[in-house]
Amino acid sequence: MKNKMSFLQQGGETRPSRCPDNSAFKQQKLPAWKPQMTIATVLPGFFLTGAFCLAVGVCLILSANSVRDIQIDYSDKCSDCSKLRENSSNWNKECHCSVNFTLKEDILGDVFMYYGLQNFYQNHRRYVISRSDAQLLGRNVNIQRSYCAPFTTYRNGTPMAPCGAIANSMFNDTIDLFYNLNSSAIQVPVLKTGNSWWTDKNVKFRNPESYNLSSAFAGTARPPYWHKPVYLLDEEDERNNGYVNEDLIIWMRVSAFATFRNLYRRVKRIRQFADGLPAGNYTFRISYNFPVTKFKGRKHVILSTVVWSGGSNPFLGIAYVVSGTAATLTGFVITAIHLKLRKKKTYFQK
Repeated sequence: MKNKMSFLQQGGETRPSRCPDNSAFKQQKLPAWKPQMTIATVLPGFFLTGAFCLAVGVCLILSANSVRDIQIDYSDKCSDCSKLRENSSNWNKECHCSVNFTLKEDILGDVFMYYGLQNFYQNHRRYVISRSDAQLLGRNVNIQRSYCAPFTTYRNGTPMAPCGAIANSMFNDTIDLFYNLNSSAIQVPVLKTGNSWWTDKNVKFRNPESYNLSSAFAGTARPPYWHKPVYLLDEEDERNNGYVNEDLIIWMRVSAFATFRNLYRRVKRIRQFADGLPAGNYTFRISYNFPVTKFKGRKHVILSTVVWSGGSNPFLGIAYVVSGTAATLTGFVITAIHLKLRKKKTYFQK
């Protein structure tokens, strides 16, 4: 083959040849590593992979099982409040309920409080995109051009802050934990900040620039289902107010499944709770605001600890065990087939 492009005569026309040049690169004659897949190289790979996955999986499952996880369903125990919330005209009426429970053993270490929702689907496409990231960054944008509809503006033209279906449906129950000691109720101190992702708190959410929050959100209104405007979400801590409120930030990270839990508070380790939650009688006092009856949902409050591998979810450990088992069984099957074929080959050679 010539290095220069040759020409072919076809039908009286001269056309260039499409054959590549006769070079090592274009003819794929460069030296390359060509692995030889033999029984001696394949079997150790399967068995080592299986052993590694099984070991990691067992460690993850044992770690997940060591997590203390207490889940309390308060949907039925607060049935009176649930009936009140079925009628949207009662949105401005307060309703409180209490749920008692007992810890038989101490929960040592850091204790996290979660709220859980069941049968609440956040993975619908229109729901997921119903937000304005530019607005949540504190920018002055026209939310009419966003995906927030129909939660963009009121009839009088006042824009909603924040806009969108996700923010409008924000979980707004208030949950307080009390420790019942010697006929007195001691409120368990909790932390409202430090619960969200650092990137969310410092990168994805910012308040509009102004000398105070009320003026920053002037000319806007709260979403229809909210009880108070965004700049009053945490009146005690301005650093946890407005768009950087951590309850809002955590809610805006939607779940892929219909049953999920979100971090709500962390127990502050001081006084009687320096080592965690001591055994004894406790009470959850709940300001019931979030309705779940219409979509047949359930609400939970969860107290849980964490370990080096995370929470109490054993899914990752089970996945490792299944993968390791599959790799090990595949190795045994290949070994059996190899021994059978080798025996048959030896028989025929004799």
